[in-house]
Amino acid sequence: MSLHVDIRGAGPDVVLLHGWALHGGMWGPWLDGLDGLARLHLPDLPGHGRSRWSGGARDLAGMAHEVFPHVPAGSVLLGWSLGGMLALELARQHPRHLAALVLVATTPKFLAGPDWEHGMRPEVLEEFTRGLEADYQRTVQDFLVLQTRGDERARETLRLLRGHLAEHGEPDRRALAAGLEILRRADLREVLPRLAVPTLVMAGEHDRLTPAQAGRELASRLPAARFQLVERSGHAPFLSHPDRVLAEVRAFLSRHAGRGQA
Repeated sequence: MSLHVDIRGAGPDVVLLHGWALHGGMWGPWLDGLDGLARLHLPDLPGHGRSRWSGGARDLAGMAHEVFPHVPAGSVLLGWSLGGMLALELARQHPRHLAALVLVATTPKFLAGPDWEHGMRPEVLEEFTRGLEADYQRTVQDFLVLQTRGDERARETLRLLRGHLAEHGEPDRRALAAGLEILRRADLREVLPRLAVPTLVMAGEHDRLTPAQAGRELASRLPAARFQLVERSGHAPFLSHPDRVLAEVRAFLSRHAGRGQA
């Protein structure tokens, strides 16, 4: 399927993959600092924003299949939350197509379990799943609130997230349900040692959705990754601490952007 993609700036290609229930317009003004360094591709993921739901993105592999035609060869993928998991799946499928990864508030496994303590408790995600069926608008709002908890700038970050929420239209409920199912089932831990693409992993110190320790573990299992903690930040550090994130991303892109292979 064809996704809605906004393109801005000039330079090597950087594709930004947003998180659950949002869209490509949610990244905020920190992107202005990347315009002169890269050509930014801002897709709305399937069933989000201005991209229609086709039913093919019910798991990470299917979502990656629909997004890949919009990823130029040699791109850097910058993924946030669910978008970061999608970036890892694209790197698994197309390792020589990409120059590098930037993973923000990302985890290889969203749910906690007996062998993974760095995630959300399954019963919390079940509450969101039931809420999605009963009142999806309130459920999405509650999810946004959870993203900002623990952040020293929580009120302002929540205002920015809410302000962008319906900017490209409401997400398709089928896409929302599929996204929660992906978060429930996806486990990328086994593939991490085979993903040798240069990677910057950034985590918020007080992230309640993807704990900082999940980011540390993610970086430690990737062969060519560097971990960066954003102090006093929650789940959306690019909104709460834009200058810090911009500086790290600019430095990383200056070393790695435009070096991928077709």
